[in-house]
Order: sequence, then C-alpha cells, then structure tokens
Amino acid sequence: MSGDLRLINRQRTRPVDLRQFREIVEFVLSEQLQLSEFDLTIQFVGDAAMARLNQKFLGHEGSTDVITLDYAEHGVHAVSTFQTQSVTGELFVCVDEALRQARRFRVPWTTELMRYAVHGILHLGGHDDQTPPDRRRMKRVENQLVRQLGRRFRLSRLARKPKVKA
Repeated sequence: MSGDLRLINRQRTRPVDLRQFREIVEFVLSEQLQLSEFDLTIQFVGDAAMARLNQKFLGHEGSTDVITLDYAEHGVHAVSTFQTQSVTGELFVCVDEALRQARRFRVPWTTELMRYAVHGILHLGGHDDQTPPDRRRMKRVENQLVRQLGRRFRLSRLARKPKVKA
C-alpha cells in the first residue's frame, strides 16, 4: 500500500487530535476498504468556510457537513461495495455541522465527524447518494464502517484536550 494523507485544521470550534484521526482514516483506507493507493487531503473547516465552499463548488447556499472533490480520472460507480483500488481527492469536513448533528442524533460529535470522513471517502470510491436506492445503499455501507470503527477505536479520543497554560 502506498498512500499520502494530509490533514489540515482550519477551524477553531473544537480541537481535533489529528494524529488519532490520521490513524483511523489510514485504517479505513488500507484495512476496511483495502485500497492499494490513496492521495487524500482532509480539511476541517467551520461554518463560514464551508458555506463559501458550498457556494463555490455546488452552487448551494449555507453550510453543509462534507464536500468531496474527486481528483481521480476513474469515474467508477459503486453498486454496493468499494469498487476502486485507489482514491485521489479532497474532503472538506465541517466541525460546526458535526456538533449540531451530534446533538440532534444524540451521538458524540467525534463520531459524527468520522462519519463525514467515511461518507466522503465512499464518494471517492464511486458511491453515489443522488437517488433513494443509492442513498440507502451508501448509508448502509457508511453505518457498517462507522460501527466497525467505533468497536476498534475510541472515537472520543479525536477530541483533543486543549492545552492548559500555567
């Protein structure tokens, strides 16, 4: 396996343990999805940045949970499983939205944040959620992957404790 994973924190809403997040995402890519190659950037952003990106790339107003930019040339469309051996792209993940949705669904915000990363990675692998059947199929795979991650890792550790200055 060869892979390049870059994590960039451009938000100040919550501290995120990038080392722990990297470990989990690399596990998703190499172990769960068994990718042979990946070139992925994940940027953590707040509402304002996400709203600008949403307008720029999708023509939608307001913030959203995750935006996926696929830089690969494969054009593969998954039916029920990951159908490519490599991914190349960029994910923008909104921490503010993860906090809101976590409260709504009564789950830890760190689990919601990881869900957004998994969702974006599935899009890079060819999954689509434009039609109800595709959305159900993708959600089923996403739920399965997030459950497995929750059993293997303590996702609460993604919430890096702020350093206290003496």
